[in-house]
Amino acid sequence: MTALLVVILIVVIIGVAAVLMRQRAAGGQRLEDAKADARRWVERLGGQVLNLTGTNDAAKQALADAGERYNAAGSQMEQARTVEQCRLVTQTAQEGLYYVRAARTAMGLDPGPELPDLNGQSRAGKVDGDRRVEVEGHEYEASAQPGAGTPHYYPGGYVAGRPVPQGWYSEPWWKPALVAGAWGIGAGLLFNAMFSGMHSIPYAVGGWDNGGFDGGQGFGDFGGDQGQQADWNGGDQGGDWGNGGDQGGWDGGGDQGGGWDFGGGGDWGGGGDWGGGGDNNW
Repeated sequence: MTALLVVILIVVIIGVAAVLMRQRAAGGQRLEDAKADARRWVERLGGQVLNLTGTNDAAKQALADAGERYNAAGSQMEQARTVEQCRLVTQTAQEGLYYVRAARTAMGLDPGPELPDLNGQSRAGKVDGDRRVEVEGHEYEASAQPGAGTPHYYPGGYVAGRPVPQGWYSEPWWKPALVAGAWGIGAGLLFNAMFSGMHSIPYAVGGWDNGGFDGGQGFGDFGGDQGQQADWNGGDQGGDWGNGGDQGGWDGGGDQGGGWDFGGGGDWGGGGDWGGGGDNNW
C-alpha cells in the first residue's frame, strides 16, 4: 500500500512538472513573439524617420515628434522583459508612425497605410475646418490641414483622461497635460472656445462641459493614470524601466503667453532634417 502511494505521488509530481514546463515554454514563446512584433514596428518607424527630410515647418515638426518616439521606443525595446512592456514599445512606435504620416501629408506624399487606433482617436474626433480663437489674451489656431500658422500635429486621442481631437494646431497646448498627467485651470476655457459646436467632434456640439468632460467638477485636475500615455508619451520615460532619464521630456524654456508655458513650441529631440530623402516605401 505504501509503495502504491509513493508511485502515485511520483506520477503526480511528474505530471505537474510537465505542465509547468509547457506553460513556461509557452510563456517564453509569447514573449519572443511580442519582442519580434515590437522590433518590426520600431524598425518600420526608424526607416521613415531616418530617410525623410522635412520640406516645410509642419513636416519638420512632425518628423521631430516622430524622432522623439523612435528614440523612446528604442530605449524601451532594450529594456523590455515582459509581453506588456513589448506591447508598450509597439504602441510608442505606432504613435511615431502617426507623426510620420502627418509629415508625409504635409509634404504632399502618400501618407502610407492606416494605423491602429491607439488611444481613442476615433472617439476624440477630428478638426474639420479652420478655427482661430483668443483665450485670456492669447491667440490659438486649429485646422484640419497643416499650414504656416498650424505646424503642430496631434493624432488625436485622450490626454490625462480628456479627448484631444486630431488636427493641426498653432502650438502644442496639450503637452503640459501629457507630461504632468493633469490639465491646468485654463484648459476649460480653451477647449470650449476652440471646439464648441464643431460637428465633427460629437462631444463638442453641446460644449465641452456637457460632453467629454465632467461638468461642474472644474478643470483643476483631470488627473487619471492614462497607462502608457503619461508614462511613455513625452513625460518621464525612465520610471519603471530603470533608465532614470527623461526620454522625451518637455523643454519648458519659453513662455508663449496666455499662462501656458510650452517652451519654445516644444523640443522633442530632433530637428527636421533626418538625413536621406525621397519617398521610400513602407
